[in-house]
Amino acid sequence: MSSPREVDLKIVGGTVVTPTGTRRAGIAIDGGKIVAIGDETLLPPSRATHDATGLHVIPGLVDTEAHPGCYVPLQDDVATESVAAVVAGVTTWGVHAPVTRMGAPRFVEYVQKEDVVSFHTVIDDFTGVVERDSAVDVFATYMLETDQQAREIPEYARDHGVTSYKLYLQAMSPEAEPNWPGRRAGLGAGFDDGVVYQTMEAVAALGYPGVVAMHCENWEIARIFDERLRAQGRTDWATWSDRSPHFLEAQHVRQYGHFAEYLGCPIYIQHATTPETYKEILELRGRGVRCYAQTGPHWLHFGKEEHNAWRINVPLRSRANNPNIWRALRDGVVNVVGSDHVVIWGDPSYENSYNENIWELRTGFTSRVEMLLPVMLEGVHQGELTLDRLVKVACENPAKIFGVWGQKGALDVGFDADVVLVDLDRTVEVSNDMVQTRSGWTVLDGRTIHGWNVATYLRGKQMSRWLDGAPKPEFIGDADGRYLRRVPGGTQQAPPVLEEV
Repeated sequence: MSSPREVDLKIVGGTVVTPTGTRRAGIAIDGGKIVAIGDETLLPPSRATHDATGLHVIPGLVDTEAHPGCYVPLQDDVATESVAAVVAGVTTWGVHAPVTRMGAPRFVEYVQKEDVVSFHTVIDDFTGVVERDSAVDVFATYMLETDQQAREIPEYARDHGVTSYKLYLQAMSPEAEPNWPGRRAGLGAGFDDGVVYQTMEAVAALGYPGVVAMHCENWEIARIFDERLRAQGRTDWATWSDRSPHFLEAQHVRQYGHFAEYLGCPIYIQHATTPETYKEILELRGRGVRCYAQTGPHWLHFGKEEHNAWRINVPLRSRANNPNIWRALRDGVVNVVGSDHVVIWGDPSYENSYNENIWELRTGFTSRVEMLLPVMLEGVHQGELTLDRLVKVACENPAKIFGVWGQKGALDVGFDADVVLVDLDRTVEVSNDMVQTRSGWTVLDGRTIHGWNVATYLRGKQMSRWLDGAPKPEFIGDADGRYLRRVPGGTQQAPPVLEEV
């Protein structure tokens, strides 16, 4: 009788976490895939072994929203920020970008309408950057602005493997606001409901995993609050939240949810942060709309009243609202947590980002991907959610919704061996010198987090480690990321089912 064939790696001694529970088990990895999971005595021999005794083993996180290349050329951001992502436990990134920020050679700081062209012209540049410079696997979510782009969705799905599309509703009708910030962020055309309608119509026709992601925040009304607050002389940081109150988020969900209902289009609310929004989401689901919702670590962990609350779109809400977000996440109203990572424009250092005057403060604080898992683990420590639920909302659900399930999002045979080892007993005093992002600072500086990622594997290759006694995690991998194509209308995986709420 011949001996069993050796596999590349075994991870043993750990507690494996799935959305349905935890168990002591070993994982065998070969050729970048999980080939066996179960009793360690039954696993095949391996060329290498990682002892995970005392650690919890979870899938690599699937972060559905990141914006590298927003303010600098894509390759410059990907080279550093994908390292930050993988060290933080993220192994799959959904990169949201308009056509002007997809890695084409010409990068302009302020985008004009004539710069907004077909995604056919930039996809090769984008995939080239991913395959050359990324430390994580990447799928693309196109941020659409024009009739042409909406009409080309069937071609993008067929030729580019892109099945998710973003409508940054805050960028509609930029001519109404002369200081509209989108042109610096790469949006230059502005769009109307006709583009929204055509996008939803085309995505509905794709079938699973077609989905339209939406940033819901009525900028046309927010600018009125903006003018009034400036006139009042308000400069405190809470002003940023007061200029975009809850109903501006909820109103967009209701308005464009009607389009989704009429057209049969799945939608994904990027930043679901208020009870008013949750009410609209539940009403849409009750009418049969496949409506998913995401929140982020910053909305879970901070409040507008705090001095270090910074500013972001949609804004941070009141600290008193945070329990509403945690509850929605536990109960399945919110399905996903994503980082919304971006490095702010100009010199991103703390000294050049900070300003006591909210109107002079940089929008979009840095290093959000590096706070994604820590904030979730702190939530586990505080009893806000279980570790099982963390895996559901940070790994399984995003993989299913965005069409990479079967490859990403679970520790199961046949899936990519994207593995994160978590030490729930590690107490970390966060400091700026711990982060990998090129900005060099984090809003978690000075905070205590209970639980931390101590190793990340991407397709079976160790990419990061935090050795006992070392001051911080370190990157030990390479730019091994791959571009992930998705297939519309596929039958190999059943469409995801909305959670019971």
